[in-house]
Amino acid sequence: MNAEAVIAEALSWVGTPYRHQGSRKGVGCDCLGLVLGVWRALYGAVPERPGPYAPDWAEAGEREMLLDGARRHFGEKPMDQLQPGDLLLFRWRPHLPAKHAGILTAPGHFVHAYQGHAVTVSALVLQWRRRIAGVFAFPQT
Repeated sequence: MNAEAVIAEALSWVGTPYRHQGSRKGVGCDCLGLVLGVWRALYGAVPERPGPYAPDWAEAGEREMLLDGARRHFGEKPMDQLQPGDLLLFRWRPHLPAKHAGILTAPGHFVHAYQGHAVTVSALVLQWRRRIAGVFAFPQT
């Protein structure tokens, strides 16, 4: 998928309220739901359903479920090849599995959903950059 299409769809979600396990534009989504919703809009259906998950799923387990899922469906890239339209996965703490997702919309900015906020565009400042656990390209069609 071309980056412009990914970015346009991701930005169309801005303002969608945060809702744990949601994935409906304008209704509610979490960070994974945002990625799934963008994928669904671009490709017609999600590649797999994550099943139910608790808000603290990463803290309660040791498996890299988010990274493993991204590796199954996206193309992994080195950090130095980060480009607008790429999926970013973040760790809250170095010893925990990746738990947060966003989509780079421009150099230095990404769109994401996080608890207590609607889907928003944030600056990819140092505090976010050092938490990046993986960079992935949406598949080409």
